[in-house]
Amino acid sequence: MIKEQEACLPTVEVCRKHGLSPATFYKLKAKYGGLEVSDARRLRQLEDENGKLKRLLAEGSGSV
Repeated sequence: MIKEQEACLPTVEVCRKHGLSPATFYKLKAKYGGLEVSDARRLRQLEDENGKLKRLLAEGSGSV
């Protein structure tokens, strides 16, 4: 989506095509703008793993 917008496609058109609001598009662009697809995918995997580890830690410390 970001590459489409950077290729001079109007932001409104990109948002309409992908079913996003412009605010959501710009939020995603701020987070993933400079990343390649593989880097963004890896970032998402790390964020998911971090969330799982935080839940495990919370469960472990809550039962002590």
